[in-house]
Amino acid sequence: MAGVDELREEFGKKRKELSTLRSKLSEVHSQKEEAFRQLRSLRDEAAKNMSQIREIQSQRDALTKEVSERKNERNKLNDTFKEKAAGRKDAERKNVQLRPGAGQKLPSLDQKHSKQDLNLNPSKLRAEIKRLEDLIETEVMSFEKEKELRKKVKGLKAAYQKVEQGKLAWKAVHAASADLAEARRKAQHSHHQVQELASLSQEKHEQVNALYKTVRELRKNENNLAEQYIQFKARHEELKKELQTIQSRVDELSKLFKEDDHRSFQEKIKEKTADVQEKIKKKQKLRIEDILAFQASKE
Repeated sequence: MAGVDELREEFGKKRKELSTLRSKLSEVHSQKEEAFRQLRSLRDEAAKNMSQIREIQSQRDALTKEVSERKNERNKLNDTFKEKAAGRKDAERKNVQLRPGAGQKLPSLDQKHSKQDLNLNPSKLRAEIKRLEDLIETEVMSFEKEKELRKKVKGLKAAYQKVEQGKLAWKAVHAASADLAEARRKAQHSHHQVQELASLSQEKHEQVNALYKTVRELRKNENNLAEQYIQFKARHEELKKELQTIQSRVDELSKLFKEDDHRSFQEKIKEKTADVQEKIKKKQKLRIEDILAFQASKE
């Protein structure tokens, strides 16, 4: 069995070990808590980024859907534009065919009106037709002369009708041109809208990719911190158990020394009491410490 001196030496060493372990435990605890704090911060940041990703993806998908719808609308407008362009071309062709005097010769006229005037002026054509018709109705003339005038009237009426048709054809060209310009404007506006929406959709897509890259980096750092936290936690538990073991031994030794000190004190009291009793028998003078020792023995 170990002697008192060996036990006291062990007690001293254990108390020093206990102090060192407490310091190490406190340090590891701080490291463990810091790793956990950083780990939680990274997880919160990753969760925040994932929330942003879901929100931006929703916006991107809505834009992509709208782009698809606008493309269909643009295609329809482009088809309308092509139809309007073909319509204007057809109207222009008819207008050329129906221009005054195109492919048609006017009958010979009096010197009062030139062919050019009549070709370009519908009102003069109407006036000439009326003049000839009045002439046929009011003047006496030979059958051949009347036949010739009626032939002229018929030719002038045909020319007049063609002029009127030309006017309508010109109006049709003008209307077709206006429709074509409006169709072109709508098609171009739709195309610009598609481009803008597609650009926004692409921008959202790039934002999502950037956030995913950030999340991947956060996950990587999170894994490293998680490993560190597990290591610090395991080391903390190990030191805690070691400290508990040494603390138990220190408490055991401390209790042992307290009991030993108590026994030593009682033995000293007994010796002092014997001295006091001897002085009393010899009727010697007692000192204050003698009286206190005697009272302690009574207690």
